[in-house]
Amino acid sequence: HVMGYTEFLPAHTQDAVKRAVEQTKDNTGMVLNFALNYGSRAEIVTATKAIAKELLATGADETSIDEETIADHLMTGFLAPALRDPELVIRTSGEERISNFLLWQIAYSEFFFTDALWPDFNGELLEMAIASFQNRHRRFGGLSKEESK
Repeated sequence: HVMGYTEFLPAHTQDAVKRAVEQTKDNTGMVLNFALNYGSRAEIVTATKAIAKELLATGADETSIDEETIADHLMTGFLAPALRDPELVIRTSGEERISNFLLWQIAYSEFFFTDALWPDFNGELLEMAIASFQNRHRRFGGLSKEESK
């Protein structure tokens, strides 16, 4: 799946994307998403406009909007709900910032930072990221037992 505003990419890039999607459309075993010309703020604006348009068309009011409504209208809305929000975000290149990437979806994600550049990210670093993730206590925005005392 390709997320982003690909219609603004050069024609040759759009063609390459279409060919790649076509060549892999019958593959199974994993979900691979590419974000091309993607920005999360633009994604949220687009989703908000779509929701507003639906409300106007149906006559519903704002009380019908909840987190699921918003998530359904984001570019990851095609995924099963359990797959929409990444559990682990790996940030390479020594960068320690989000950079307008999946702002809604990463609300409760864990992060792993590495100085390795993406081309150098290998199986050993992936195992380190997974081990780090496995040793974390995920609270999903809540307090830990020690903090709630």
